[in-house]
Amino acid sequence: MTTHPLADIASWAETPGPNGIPSVCSAHPIVLEACMRAVLPTSLPLLIEATCNQVNQDGGYTGMTPQDFRDRVFAIANRTGFPHERLILGGDHLGPNPWKALPPDAAMQKAETMIAAYARAGFTKLHLDCSMGCAGEPVALGDHQTAARAARLAAAAEAAQPGPPVPPPVYIIGTEVPVPGGAMEALDTLEITSPAAARTTVDIHRAAFAQAGLTSIFNRVIGLVVQPGVEFGNHNVIDYASPAARALSAARADLPGMVFEAHSTDYQTPAALTALVRDGFAILKVGPGLTFALREALYGLDLIAEELHPDVRPICLRATLEQVLLDHPAYWLSYYEGTPEEQRLLRHFSLSDRIRYVWPDPRANAAVTTLLEMLGADAIPEPLISQYLGQIAARVRAGHLAADANTLLLASIETALAPYIAATQELQGR
Repeated sequence: MTTHPLADIASWAETPGPNGIPSVCSAHPIVLEACMRAVLPTSLPLLIEATCNQVNQDGGYTGMTPQDFRDRVFAIANRTGFPHERLILGGDHLGPNPWKALPPDAAMQKAETMIAAYARAGFTKLHLDCSMGCAGEPVALGDHQTAARAARLAAAAEAAQPGPPVPPPVYIIGTEVPVPGGAMEALDTLEITSPAAARTTVDIHRAAFAQAGLTSIFNRVIGLVVQPGVEFGNHNVIDYASPAARALSAARADLPGMVFEAHSTDYQTPAALTALVRDGFAILKVGPGLTFALREALYGLDLIAEELHPDVRPICLRATLEQVLLDHPAYWLSYYEGTPEEQRLLRHFSLSDRIRYVWPDPRANAAVTTLLEMLGADAIPEPLISQYLGQIAARVRAGHLAADANTLLLASIETALAPYIAATQELQGR
């Protein structure tokens, strides 16, 4: 039987090599290419995860099924030269969330179909998230009901797995799951998961798997989602504080074979990311932080194009995105409070980056293509790079980066991922 590359992640900290792994939660092709380029020189596999709302049997907001997503990732890998055997595909928040307006049985049937499609397409890291209530239920369910539904989804995934050379899937469980994509409100403090809650969640899930005849499958549960005290909202970030999470970190000793999975680690400092991995939060989820870097770089290039080629385009990229966003208020309206002017700023600059939902729109795609074609392969003057892409200007000046638009765009995203890669390898050679 082929062994999953993450099967022994709980022991990585005691062996030479990486001590954890970044989890790239994005479907954007430019982000995926940049991440492949960033990870390629390292010893890490590349873990790429799709979420239930983003990719499912109905297409999600990207319009992609799990098989479509897999095909996109492998096509980018072929173009980038990233080895297929170093790719790990994961499914995040797999459960009834996209269909929670339906009655529980109907929603769970949809969730079973979804996770089976993920497993069949070769996704081998599956986060079982049944913590949300469906029609007629409380907003959040208790551990026992959540665990029973998680076991039901694990059974569906096991029945659909394709077999060798694809390894059997590994699973992530956890009921203290942060809001996908960041919090909607301003944040001051967070309640860290208690050690007792972490142990109880594992015990209840173990019993639910046994009740469903999946005792041996539970051995492939490698991680538990907990709240270590990290989150981001529209305007601010709560950074990880290792002393505050000391008791939770120590509780991992009672959970052999498991690591903690930290969601919403976007925008954490390099020091905080390193501390998270050191403290046992070995899987670092990052998504909006990468598409924020994408948007930031594209807007910088958009302004550079206006300087170099004024009045050539009838409408610039940012103005195009504003039109697309206004045409799709469901993607942002309930997430961005305030006056119309405050909402306008949030549409473009919020840390939750709801703008990522509209990149698949044909108008947005065309505007990006037009922008990159206009700038072409020509070297952009260094003063303009300093003005509009300042975070990578020093590398251009030092001769480490070419000055063309595509290189600068990819490098901006690679720069955002770099602290995650460094954090997972910081403890090598102890």
